[in-house]
Amino acid sequence: MTMRKAFKYRLYPTKPQVKDLEQTLELCRELYNAALQERRDAYKKAGKSVGLYQQKRYLPQIREELPQYKRVHSQVLQDVIHRVDKAFQGFFRRLKAKKGKAGYPRFKGKGRYDSFTFPQAYETGVKLQEGGKRVLLKVFP
Repeated sequence: MTMRKAFKYRLYPTKPQVKDLEQTLELCRELYNAALQERRDAYKKAGKSVGLYQQKRYLPQIREELPQYKRVHSQVLQDVIHRVDKAFQGFFRRLKAKKGKAGYPRFKGKGRYDSFTFPQAYETGVKLQEGGKRVLLKVFP
């Protein structure tokens, strides 16, 4: 069994930092919605499902073709695809259980995507500084 740790910090960003964080959240929301749309279209048009690893393989191409995504840490983008996959896993689990409505995964509107995750925080995107009083986020590499 793997032990997971999560830490929550209250941030006090400057105005430029707020803008960067909001931009990251918006790009993550757009990616989430695009991944969800890709899965819907694939099933409607070809009766096939698109999986987690298929979608993750497109991330380097997305970063190449859309320069704004180069500024978002790759692990943050991978986690967005994991969220889409987790939403579908939950949907299919509820369908199989046949208890109430299954609740197909929904698109995220403005303001409805309010967090992003660094899966390997201390190794890649988050560092504690000044005795744990400051947090350095490498939102944009």
